[in-house]
Amino acid sequence: MNIAIFSPNQNPYSETFIQAHKNNLAGKIFYYYGNGWGNITLEQGNKKFNQLSTAQKIAVKLTGSSVTHFQKQNLVNSLKQHKIDAALIEYGQHAHWLREVLAQAEIPYAVHFHGHDATEHRILKNTGNYSEVFKRADKIIAVSQFMKQHLLDLGCPQQKLLYNVYGPRPEFAEIKPTLTSQKFISVGRFTNKKAPYYTLLAFSKIAAEFPKSELVFAGDGQLFETCVNLTKQLNLEKQVRFMGVANADQLKEELSSALAYVQHSITAENGDMEGTPLSILEASSAGLPVVSTFHAGIPDVILDQKTGLLCQEHDVEAMAANMKRLLSEPGLAQELGANARKHIAENYTLKRHISTLDSVLADIAKS
Repeated sequence: MNIAIFSPNQNPYSETFIQAHKNNLAGKIFYYYGNGWGNITLEQGNKKFNQLSTAQKIAVKLTGSSVTHFQKQNLVNSLKQHKIDAALIEYGQHAHWLREVLAQAEIPYAVHFHGHDATEHRILKNTGNYSEVFKRADKIIAVSQFMKQHLLDLGCPQQKLLYNVYGPRPEFAEIKPTLTSQKFISVGRFTNKKAPYYTLLAFSKIAAEFPKSELVFAGDGQLFETCVNLTKQLNLEKQVRFMGVANADQLKEELSSALAYVQHSITAENGDMEGTPLSILEASSAGLPVVSTFHAGIPDVILDQKTGLLCQEHDVEAMAANMKRLLSEPGLAQELGANARKHIAENYTLKRHISTLDSVLADIAKS
């Protein structure tokens, strides 16, 4: 099969789940990335579609046709030239934006929702609650049970909707954590829905009692400086470390020496929510217990009291108590971590995730 993948961005560090699609789906992949008709690029050959031919430029002057009209046509021609059998569109709003081109190209496609695209108020308003996407797409993919129900409530036909949570990168299952330190690690963008300030506040409630404890943040984002300043205000500079953006090798090293993974995800004021955080899946696959919240897809993959410890959103006291339990109860981290690794290996592998997508794309190509 010839498969087109459309994504707003090329290879951002926070979207390794999309890179997994690009690198692992069966068939020949044509990766189209970019937002704005003048920015769409085919990664193979770095081919852009914003340049008009001489005939197209003349047509713009003589007929008044827009430049965008011909840029769209160039993209359609590329899809036909490469004989695309099926397409995977990353993010719901990207599918809404591409809907006319996809219709002109007459190729079947699946739309993969990831998180904010299914819940953020502004996006839902701008896409008309995805009424056209639900009508035109051949398959809609949700990464959490909450998201699946929410898309149904928005009007997605049940027969088109599929739950398919991500799978962690296989190398994370090879990590052998010691689980003997007092280090907590949190990985992800510093955004409102991940509420890193709540994680920091929870840690501040136990830091004095456990002076050897440590909290490590990996990532960046709009709230990064806020959290750095809050760390100073709380006098935690000796116990809190900010790594910035970290690569896979750095993350594996930090996970191998951590006691637990921690993340206080919440629903942001603008409606933004997680899908199912890949970092939580990878920490579990590495054999770490997860301290987090009952939010979106997290309780789908983290079994409270069995593979991790969950609390309600905004409950900083409860998160602090869960962190304290792991520091105070010998053997608890080992028990939860072992259960977590087994649970992910049996239910949420990358192989399972990709196999499901392969089947979806093959099915819609045949139909």
